[in-house]
Amino acid sequence: MTKLHNNSGALVGIAALCAALLAPQVVAQGDDVFAEYREMMGDENPAIFTIEEGQELWETPMGSKNVSLEQCDLGLGPGVVDGALAQLPRYFDDAKAVQDVEARLIYCMETQQGRDVIDVLVKPYSAAGDQGTELEALVAFIADRSIDAVVNLPQDHPEEQNMYKKGEEIFYYRAGPHDFSCATCHSQTDKRIRLQALPNLTTNEGAGFAFTSWPAYRISEGLLRTMGWRMQSCGRQQRLPQFQSGSDAVIALETFMGVNAKGAVMAAPGLKR
Repeated sequence: MTKLHNNSGALVGIAALCAALLAPQVVAQGDDVFAEYREMMGDENPAIFTIEEGQELWETPMGSKNVSLEQCDLGLGPGVVDGALAQLPRYFDDAKAVQDVEARLIYCMETQQGRDVIDVLVKPYSAAGDQGTELEALVAFIADRSIDAVVNLPQDHPEEQNMYKKGEEIFYYRAGPHDFSCATCHSQTDKRIRLQALPNLTTNEGAGFAFTSWPAYRISEGLLRTMGWRMQSCGRQQRLPQFQSGSDAVIALETFMGVNAKGAVMAAPGLKR
């Protein structure tokens, strides 16, 4: 059972959202044009369908070992899903690495299920017009089971501390043809690009807002997007070489944001423009 919804009325809520999006809007400077739509939708986030798909994938035996992911250790013990996303990325002794939720899922697919994950890695994120990917659905399911959990990324292991430092370095590193860094857009408060608010990821409030609302269903695309996708999209806008799902660069940036967000309350899957 998902936390986000109950299916009755979901389609009605989604239809109402679409109608509202098509209606003429007058928006004052600084207002969040999508806030009223989020409020109107309430629990009827279209991500409900992706969450259900993710739960089915989590429970379905696959791979050469013909087992499900139900004993995958997401950091709180084998098979424990509730609250796990609020403490990722973190160091895993079995993998000898700091992993985010996407990297951890890939690891469990390979080691526990005996799967060849090349298809998952080649296309981890859906393109416009797609129905969504396996990785997106699994992340949505895990996020739904972490709603209301308090963000508390561990920083006890030296590798976790090192990953935070790497994330901070990447955050401020200027590169690409436009000489941008992550900090160019995300180190000031109350800034925006067009209708897009830009949270200040150097503050607890800003990092908390960003970290706790991904993965999210994007209204403009009709797709659920993960934090890994968000990192990749930001890199693309900076004209950097494409970030890969589960790469050290992505995990480092997520760690930097997550540690800065300590104490915030998870609310993902969110609803974005």
